[in-house]
Amino acid sequence: MPVFLDVHSMGTATEEELINAQHAPRDELGMKVVNILYNLEVGSIYCILDAPNKEAIEKHHEKIGVKCDMIMEVRTTQKT
Repeated sequence: MPVFLDVHSMGTATEEELINAQHAPRDELGMKVVNILYNLEVGSIYCILDAPNKEAIEKHHEKIGVKCDMIMEVRTTQKT
């Protein structure tokens, strides 16, 4: 499955919510969080996601009321 990086505002998300999202199972759109990087001072979140396509990521974020500033497919050196 392709791996994507997305960037968006942290909004009102808490660290606990991010941790819960990190451990959530694959959703009905086929998306799974691989890792979440964030910066509280800047208020930005950087997500590494396993998803079938960019549209699944957009729809997932729409469900939770988040608009991504950027979504791009990336490669990783990490072996699963």
